[in-house]
Amino acid sequence: MWCLEGSKMFIKKMNKNQINRLKINGFKSIKSTDIDLNMLNVLIGANGAGKSNLISLFILLQQMVDLKLQNYIGKHGGPETLLHFGSKETDFIEVDFYFGDNGYSFRLAPTQSNQMMFEGEWFFWKTTDHRNIGSGHLESQWTKGTSTGIDSYVQPIFTNQKWRVYHFHDTSDTARLKKSCNINDNIELFTDAGNLAAFLYRLKESALDSYWEIIKTIQLVAPFFDEFVLMPDRLNHKIIRLEWRNIDSDVIFNPHQLSDGTLRFICLATLLLQPSRFSPETIIIDEPELGLHPYAIKLLASMLQSASEKKQIIVSTQSVELLNEFDAGDIIVVDHINDASEFRRLSEEDLKIWLDDDYSLGELWKKNLLGGRPSK
Repeated sequence: MWCLEGSKMFIKKMNKNQINRLKINGFKSIKSTDIDLNMLNVLIGANGAGKSNLISLFILLQQMVDLKLQNYIGKHGGPETLLHFGSKETDFIEVDFYFGDNGYSFRLAPTQSNQMMFEGEWFFWKTTDHRNIGSGHLESQWTKGTSTGIDSYVQPIFTNQKWRVYHFHDTSDTARLKKSCNINDNIELFTDAGNLAAFLYRLKESALDSYWEIIKTIQLVAPFFDEFVLMPDRLNHKIIRLEWRNIDSDVIFNPHQLSDGTLRFICLATLLLQPSRFSPETIIIDEPELGLHPYAIKLLASMLQSASEKKQIIVSTQSVELLNEFDAGDIIVVDHINDASEFRRLSEEDLKIWLDDDYSLGELWKKNLLGGRPSK
């Protein structure tokens, strides 16, 4: 099992399916930026700085790969909400995703019909060899490819959808994770944990070590928790619901009888402690600390660090407690300057004088020595 020690400084090697660089122009609050990504990337910044906008870019990519771009644009207010300060200020959105030496690039421009059209779409190798997929289309033509060797590197990443953006914020009475789900919806954990019961059932049947690691980790935060009760519905064996047992009772409880924080921690533990073969190569989580006790946040940090040994982690946070658990090189500071989001990775060397005096990163953030604070 992973430990609760602070993170250690060593190089974590990325693989060809993980995103090592992003170039973004004209997307929401991001006017222009070029970001290098590591295995562990923790975004900090004030409300409205642009952390969530960066994360939403991965959702946009997902919709493009699924050929649902126009549906996404329509549901999110049209091109004017996606272009930096609208079409009067910005002509197009252009993004380059780098997967090692290979990559995918697109340029989207608004149309008179309130849609967005591909002015260009490319696979590329290194920085110079861009091969055109096509232009003038409304949905991605990535499946068409470029009839070059680059296709064999990039298309499998899209086919297998190697990245996922997870939101476990909805723990309301109508949240999907509190309802019954199809027992066969268990190939991967849904991004809202709507199939949590089915996925845990799969782990219990086929990855018992990981299942018990999840149980033991939950017990560190919720000592009253004994185990999940994962059984198909007695009247309909195709569905299953998340149920659990208290350590001092044989009574079976349902997810409505867990606090929001406990339920979110269960989702996070399942996501981060699942077998590596089940999870995507890049795991993206927006403010996972929501509703968690400080001790649970410390455990969360350890799980993120452990998962980043094999999987790329991109996480945004506003938690000082969570920030304290990472190294300076893990942190990307997001500032809103001159009406645009700017991204800057912290340097251990630049902060050495403070860190040597035993200041934590959280303390330096509160003293406004890192940036990422509200400003006029």
